[in-house]
Amino acid sequence: MNHRENIKNGETLSILGFGCMRFPKKGNEINEIESEKMVIRAIESGVNYFDTAYIYQSGKSESVLGKILAKGYREKVNVATKLPLFLAKKQSDLDRLFHIQLQRLQTTYIDYYLMHMLMDIATWERLKKIGVEDWIKAKKESGEIRNLGFSFHGTQAEFIRLVDAYDWDFVQIQYNFLDENNQAGIVGLKHAHQKGIPVIVMEPLRGGKIVFGLPTEVTRNFADLTPSRSVADWALRWVWNHPEVTLVLSGMSAMAQVEENIRVASDAQANQLDETQLAVFAKAREILLERTKVPCTGCGYCMPCPYGVDIPACFAAYNDKYLNKSSFGAKFVYIRNTGALSVRPANASLCQSCRRCEEHCPQRIVISERMKEVASVMEGPLFKPMVYIMRKGMKMK
Repeated sequence: MNHRENIKNGETLSILGFGCMRFPKKGNEINEIESEKMVIRAIESGVNYFDTAYIYQSGKSESVLGKILAKGYREKVNVATKLPLFLAKKQSDLDRLFHIQLQRLQTTYIDYYLMHMLMDIATWERLKKIGVEDWIKAKKESGEIRNLGFSFHGTQAEFIRLVDAYDWDFVQIQYNFLDENNQAGIVGLKHAHQKGIPVIVMEPLRGGKIVFGLPTEVTRNFADLTPSRSVADWALRWVWNHPEVTLVLSGMSAMAQVEENIRVASDAQANQLDETQLAVFAKAREILLERTKVPCTGCGYCMPCPYGVDIPACFAAYNDKYLNKSSFGAKFVYIRNTGALSVRPANASLCQSCRRCEEHCPQRIVISERMKEVASVMEGPLFKPMVYIMRKGMKMK
């Protein structure tokens, strides 16, 4: 496992961090047995950074991680978790939420604590008014918070303003070969690094959207470079190629992913890719940006929808229609995933434009408007009859 130095405090961090947002499921619950195997395998392979959040998997991600680490692993790793800003209305909320997180994680301190989805300077000013700066100071003096940062999904300009607004210990941004100039982007990455702030990268594979189900032209170009490497392998190497990146979080949900990521993280270096390899990424970016209709990463922050719409599933099928130029196949997947095989229908036309989901979308997608677009393209006069036939064939009510 390769490591890089935290340029702020000199700590050594594994370049691979374990993102705990996508622990494997067994039914509707986290598969704790498999999750424990994955976490322990990662620790034994040198991974020393585990990232979770108050809201991940309905709060159960923190609890499961805490239970695993309490078996003799806590002191071997850095734990990162996040304050849900939408629940922090007054200073007493900060203490209440933080105390819950310590209990869930079965620990007395958090190594890397983040303001979750701090989108703009206005939100930071609101937090300052309820005393967040004094609260942070007290927690750091007591040792309950060792490093303070924020995770970001917003515009490049707002990111730079936020970086300059406080003496942060680290920041966390979405960054991958498709988002080089999106959100904080390369400019934000370099700005933070120049100020001596470590940068943690999330969504290096965009929730798998930039490595699975890609156009043949894209996968063929990567295969021509080195047939033995997967697109996921290449995509991770692209992020690690940046010396400004301290570590990369991967939201692993299967042991095979853990094994592959450990292998790549044991070999990847900064400034390792040559001009020919970087040109393949540039071509892939051009093709994907041209065909991607909705920049959804499938993170699920928008869920649950009060009207039953499976928002990520709707967008995934819609994007696939254009990425792979397969109208019938994408529509079948859409019907299967949002109508016929769901306990309750979850298709786009169920959207009532309440816009609750939009408050929580990291990509700032105007979901209510895009759902109308999805319904128009993916549903038609045959949609309801096909759903009826498939549900009846499967004896679903």
